[in-house]
Amino acid sequence: MKIYLLLPLIFTLGCNTVKTSNTPSHSDQLLKDVRTLSSDAFEGRKTGTKGAELARNYISKRFKEIGVTSFPILNSYSQPFLFEGIDDPKINGKNIIGYIPGASDKIIVISAHYDHLGIINGHIFNGADDNASGVAGMLKIATHFSKNRPNYTLIFAAFDAEEFGRKGSFYFVNHLPVDIKRIKLNINLDMISHNDKGELYASGTYKNPQLKSFISTTNPDLKILFGHDNPKLGIDDWTNQSDQSAFNAKNIPFIYFGVEDHKDYHRDSDKFENINQQFFINAANAILEITDNIDSDRPIEKAFRENLQMR
Repeated sequence: MKIYLLLPLIFTLGCNTVKTSNTPSHSDQLLKDVRTLSSDAFEGRKTGTKGAELARNYISKRFKEIGVTSFPILNSYSQPFLFEGIDDPKINGKNIIGYIPGASDKIIVISAHYDHLGIINGHIFNGADDNASGVAGMLKIATHFSKNRPNYTLIFAAFDAEEFGRKGSFYFVNHLPVDIKRIKLNINLDMISHNDKGELYASGTYKNPQLKSFISTTNPDLKILFGHDNPKLGIDDWTNQSDQSAFNAKNIPFIYFGVEDHKDYHRDSDKFENINQQFFINAANAILEITDNIDSDRPIEKAFRENLQMR
């Protein structure tokens, strides 16, 4: 049996600035981002299509508006890559990558994939929950930290080709614009807007239980659950089912925020009109609050050091 030390945390004033964002007036842009990315004009955002290009242009524009900086090594927000598909031996994908510098050069990567399934048999698979919602949540976090300098340096990664087997995130971790040793955590958002029970899962604590100390919310209408990260669960283990898989493969701890499958999952009914708007607002605010908990005073590094010493 492995023994882990869970550190008690005292959350400082940084968290209080986040809690003011839990008001409806701060939700307009969040909902606008989802509505725009999942509109018919974006044609389901399938990798290599015009719709994907429109999504990249929109995310890049939002990065610039927010104040997210591009990496000089990339010359822009875009990180292009190639991969082989079943019907196409050469598919062009592009990640959208930027960062907000923190007081430390230690890094947290906050990610969400922007691609979806495109057009199938004449039907647009808009992918509002999967995963325009995650991208919008990521943009909300970036907006907050652009106005409140983080302790950690925060990389914001909108990955392409997740639906093709997480090609974008695996390319990213193998072609990093920074030293991999600087990356301490991945926070991945994938499907955070559609749940009728008010339940949001935070997966990743099975392998790194010390993360539980950071995961809480002040919103009584949202239930944050742990699970879907035990290898013994088989297909119910989500560890390798979204972009956090690429970080886990490099032994980088992760927290994956998402909901269980629902009636609109991977269907053409996954539209903006069918998301649970209040749940989505609550979930996005909670993820921001948790991110701020982790960033506050950089306590996570000590937690990980203690955890490794106890193994």
